[in-house]
Parts: sequence; structure tokens; C-alpha cells
Amino acid sequence: MHSLGITLFKIYRKKINKLAYRKIEEYDEQATAQLRASYHSIIEAIGEDPQREGLLKTPERMAKAMQFLTQGYSTDPKAILESAKFAEPYSEMVIVKSIELYSMCEHHLLPFFGKAHIAYIPNGYITGLSKLARVVDCFARRLQVQERMTHQILDVIQDTLQPLGVGVVIEAQHLCMMMRGVQKQNSATTTSAFSGQFMKNETRSEFLRLIGADLR
Repeated sequence: MHSLGITLFKIYRKKINKLAYRKIEEYDEQATAQLRASYHSIIEAIGEDPQREGLLKTPERMAKAMQFLTQGYSTDPKAILESAKFAEPYSEMVIVKSIELYSMCEHHLLPFFGKAHIAYIPNGYITGLSKLARVVDCFARRLQVQERMTHQILDVIQDTLQPLGVGVVIEAQHLCMMMRGVQKQNSATTTSAFSGQFMKNETRSEFLRLIGADLR
């Protein structure tokens, strides 16, 4: 009787776990098919067997992964900011720092990753803090170079909120430098962009000082 109770409990728990977790992912069927065929060819071209057990589903996984990693192309960063744009008389510096980012170098299609620090001085309007992080993701989830992404983030904040100034600093590590090529494992790249009040040394220095503990 005790053994039967344990068995029934295990069956019940499995059913509950299945109900509690549903992984829902949506992908463009045409894009998936094209990418799957391309990755199948790539695997063959490097001398592997795409019919090998461990690689059977790899082309489809890669097709879906690539769509996920480049979903920023279908996202409007301006709309993200405008979805939580509020009139507010606050006029001091707003900083959101250490925003994680993951992107792919457009030169080698290898990842680079790091963190972004964003500051702006409102001029009548603020935006939801999470929206700044979403803007970073929007531009990071594309084939990118760090330098361009830094200015893209600044430009959309400046154009949408019309603040008194914007500052953006990004620090990242690039696998194209670490895994291949020069193979420097401890290298990091820092880029920055400033507008408005942040062009003044005093304001820029305050921003850099406040985020300084997070920079290498």
C-alpha cells in the first residue's frame, strides 16, 4: 500500500511538472527551412557527416538559434522607448549600468558579449528603466560592430526622448579576438558616445566616475 502510494505520487508529480512548463517558440517557417539547408551544407563542407546521430538535428537548431540571435531586426527601438514615455519634471542624471549584452560580430559571425552603461538627463520626459535594457537587446540582437551599436543606442534615446544629453559606454569581449586570429584571451574593448550635456567635461566625468567601479 505504501509502495502504491509513492508510485501514484510520482505519476501525479510528473503530470504537474508537464503542466507547469511549456516551452513556446515561434519561428518563420520559410527562414527556418532556408537556414536549415544552408547549415546542412556547411556541416558537409567542413568534412562532417550531417547524418551522424549527434548532428541530425543540428541544422534546425542552428536555424532557430540564428533567428533568435538576430531578432533585433524585427524590433523597433523607438517604439520600445515610446511605450513607456512619461512626462516628468526630473532633470538630474539617470543611469542604468551593467546591462548585459550578447551580440555577434558581423565580420566573423562570432559572439561578443559584455555590458552597457547608459545615462541621460531628462528634458521633460523619462522612460521606463527596463526599456533602456530592451533597446540594448534590440541593437545587440543583430550582426554588429561594437562601435556602431554604441552610437545607435545613443541616437535612438536622443531622438525619442529629446533629453538634455545622453552618454553610452560599452565594454565587451570578442571571441573573434579570443578564439581565432590574434587569440588574446584577456582583451576587452571599450567604446563610448556622448551628446548634449555629456559633451561637457564635468558631466561626462561624473558619469564615468559613477560607472567606474564596473569598468576594467
